[in-house]
Amino acid sequence: MGIFTSQFRSRDKPTNSTAGSAWRFFFGGSSAGKIVNERSAMQMTAVYCCVRILSEAVASLPLHLYEYTGEGNKKRAVDHPLYFLMHDEPNPEMSSYVFRETMMSHLLLYGNCYSQIIRNGKGEVVALYPLMPNKMSVERDDSGHLYYEYTTSNEEAHTMHGSVVKLKPRDVLHVPGLGFDGLVGYSPIAMAKNAIGLAIATEEYGSKFFANGATPGGILEHPGVVKDPDRIRDSWTKAFGGSGNANKVAVLEEGMKYTPISVSPDEAQFLETRKFQIDEIARMFRIPPHMIGDLEKSSFNNIEQQSLEFVQYTLRPWIVRWEQSMQRVLLKDDEKSSFFFKFNVDGLLRGDYQSRMNGYATARQNGWMSANDIRELEDLDMIPEEEGGNLYLINGNMTKLKDAGIFSGDSRQEGYEEKEEGPHENGGKTIRKKGVPL
Repeated sequence: MGIFTSQFRSRDKPTNSTAGSAWRFFFGGSSAGKIVNERSAMQMTAVYCCVRILSEAVASLPLHLYEYTGEGNKKRAVDHPLYFLMHDEPNPEMSSYVFRETMMSHLLLYGNCYSQIIRNGKGEVVALYPLMPNKMSVERDDSGHLYYEYTTSNEEAHTMHGSVVKLKPRDVLHVPGLGFDGLVGYSPIAMAKNAIGLAIATEEYGSKFFANGATPGGILEHPGVVKDPDRIRDSWTKAFGGSGNANKVAVLEEGMKYTPISVSPDEAQFLETRKFQIDEIARMFRIPPHMIGDLEKSSFNNIEQQSLEFVQYTLRPWIVRWEQSMQRVLLKDDEKSSFFFKFNVDGLLRGDYQSRMNGYATARQNGWMSANDIRELEDLDMIPEEEGGNLYLINGNMTKLKDAGIFSGDSRQEGYEEKEEGPHENGGKTIRKKGVPL
């Protein structure tokens, strides 16, 4: 009980928990000797591609506000002010796509994304403005209540004033990533800075390799005493440095000799290292390699399955974070039981045309989808109700187990009786259910 007691005691007095978790992992120097931060990481093509894939995926998904209508049914709450804000235009300066793309990129690079909530006199949300995560700190006051402290700058939106702004939790839409305390997430870039630093180092090595004429560095040996070595070095670099001077014939004078000393790229497994670092970055963001251009282990048989797994295991956790954060802070307390936000991922989970049509046929024939249900998923116009667009149909050759054999002459089924319907040509009789004409 000692461990649990300490946890409960720390929760009773959480003075520095969020402030501490925000700085447990730093950007900065990596073991490869390269500086890694959100800007240098984005200059790596693999990081940029992963961030772009996830940001654009979340931004392009349809986002709707729904209202429960009873008995498990729901409808889009298009008349609610939040529907327009989140589906179309969070603020007068950007669309919903740009807003969510920006917020998601912050979440992937910094581990948190923030936006200021602007409310009117009635307490209704009228606008959302993104805030830079590196300027935000989450603190607790003397009473243990959370508050957000944001350092503004001249380029901030006109809704922010002053050098430091203190915001209440109800005034900030905060979507945290994975973190120790559940309040502030830590940056995936900071967590993987050594892997990204190695990728930066190998890329820089390849650039310098070609900048030096695509030839290894080495030693210029002179039989005598060199009076001005800098002049000889600069003359050699000028004549043979750079990719434009690759394979140029060198002429050595005064008995000088050139001896290469660097390890060749093949021996250093340069290309293998670069490729492995791409896989490392894809692993960090949980992106299938084929989505960032690595098709070595992909085929027609597994790409579709990998794409479905991307939606289920990569995209869905981020979506749930978004949905629950919006539900928690944007809706009023009396609205949380009747309204909810939901991203529509059905379009990403669709298979090829033939698979979709076979699935629709099964759903239509078994009575749990109507023609209009199917047409809505395919973005087609609805069939008027008077023409049968909302009918739910089933096959007539299915019946209950207890009714099996009724029409084959078995009259012993419960609820049935034999009744003569008059003479027949074959001398037989008709089996008839009580009260139901044949």
